[in-house]
Amino acid sequence: MRVLIDTCVLYPTVLREIVLGTAATGAFTPLWSPRILGEWARAAARLAPGSEVIAQGEIALLRARWPGAEVAAGAVSAAQQAFDTSLPDPDDSHVLAAAIAGRADLILTLNLRDFPRAPLAAQGLRAEHPDPFLLALWHQDRGAVGAVLAKVQAEAARVSGRDQPLRALLKRARLPRLGKAADQAPITGPG
Repeated sequence: MRVLIDTCVLYPTVLREIVLGTAATGAFTPLWSPRILGEWARAAARLAPGSEVIAQGEIALLRARWPGAEVAAGAVSAAQQAFDTSLPDPDDSHVLAAAIAGRADLILTLNLRDFPRAPLAAQGLRAEHPDPFLLALWHQDRGAVGAVLAKVQAEAARVSGRDQPLRALLKRARLPRLGKAADQAPITGPG
């Protein structure tokens, strides 16, 4: 399955690490565009001085780790000109175009309102929130997803210098259903 990841999923660190860690297990193929990565850097720049530089470094690492994941800007532009789909926010048309150009099966986004079912279905796509998406992958392979969660939890604890209860960490990452499932079937550390 090919999944176009929206900026709002890539930018928060914990959510990104869980999504991409799960992709690294072979559960799906991640996709993004140069513009999506640029939006991530600009969002980081608004956070604090120096944050954009850190984001650019993370983006460089992401590109190196996933060299085939980036949908070329030219292909996105061509796809954007080829479809006539109205989205609630016209600024999101580049995300839909990247999904079309990348032959994605779905768009992973926190902003489902921006990607209504009918216009996406006309393009053979659907949008999904990361929580049910990752929960379904958890049910398919609890060991693999659990290992990713344990690794992210351990790194969050290391960086913050304090314990990071998994359910609370996942709730903050907007993954409450996954957090509840993981809480009911505890995992035992990084794999």
